[in-house]
Amino acid sequence: MWNMGQNSAFSARVEQEGTVEVVRLADAARQMEVRIAPSIGNLAYAFTVNGKNALWFPFSGLEELRAKPALCGIPFLAPWANRLDGDSYWVNGKRYQLNSALGNLRRDGHQKPIHGLLLFSSAWALTATGADAHSAYATSRLEFWRHPELMAQFPFAHNLTVTYRLENGSLAVETRIDNHSREALPVAIGYHPYFQLHDAPRDQWTVHLAARERLLLDEFLIPTGAREPLPFADPHPLRTRPLDDVFGGLMRDETGVARFWVTGQREKIEVAYGPQYGVAVVYAPEGQGFLCFEPMAAITNAFNLAQAGVYRELPSVAPEGQWSESFWVTPSGF
Repeated sequence: MWNMGQNSAFSARVEQEGTVEVVRLADAARQMEVRIAPSIGNLAYAFTVNGKNALWFPFSGLEELRAKPALCGIPFLAPWANRLDGDSYWVNGKRYQLNSALGNLRRDGHQKPIHGLLLFSSAWALTATGADAHSAYATSRLEFWRHPELMAQFPFAHNLTVTYRLENGSLAVETRIDNHSREALPVAIGYHPYFQLHDAPRDQWTVHLAARERLLLDEFLIPTGAREPLPFADPHPLRTRPLDDVFGGLMRDETGVARFWVTGQREKIEVAYGPQYGVAVVYAPEGQGFLCFEPMAAITNAFNLAQAGVYRELPSVAPEGQWSESFWVTPSGF
């Protein structure tokens, strides 16, 4: 059933796509629609404008994705984003060991644990949808502390709440972490959104990097602790060099937001990072029709680099405290 505000162009609807429950948020005035699959990692897999999807989704539908899951849309990375440098990590001066036998670890080509524990998780529960004269939204929650297989890998009791909100021509992704542990909870979450343009081939795209510095990486794509001034032109033409880089020193406007964008001939996608997303990974590999602007609360391998004294900006949430932040996706010219 549609849920819409009185005399509003905005609406929210829960329906079935095959066997998968889907939430559709719509802005009829702007011809925008967002589709979310809470039971598949709470993944937003479509953000269409005039029928064109700004998100890269190379599947015929959700059944195919669920049968053979792969990164696409807007995946959520938690409790760590990107890589750890090994099968153990440090928090609050204590070393924790990951357990491969539990079957919920993903690994990169070098067998490093990557992207946390929640990709494609079915543990999310849709808790609210709604629409009024200004927006349409869907909220889902994952009660991490209720799942032994998650707590065995990351034994910090917490809840995660994510709200997708369509308003003002943008999709806001709002994330809240509630710490129910007796210890501080480190925050190293992130997102890995996949974007695409339709009016120019990938090698004609240009990118604005709202950062002052690049973090230097080792052969495993782990930060070394060294940084250098941004070595790219502004804007950066993708044909001159693919990107798989970690950026810091984000440049923010008067509202505290850092704005990255990619543009083709007319189409443009801007991703705005809220103040507590202090790190940006940008991934645009050669020969692929997508680009990722990845908002991150901390750098890659943050837990271990913080313990080593290399990284001093790892945020944390006090016991019974809360962390929240948003990023915004704004397509134009579609």
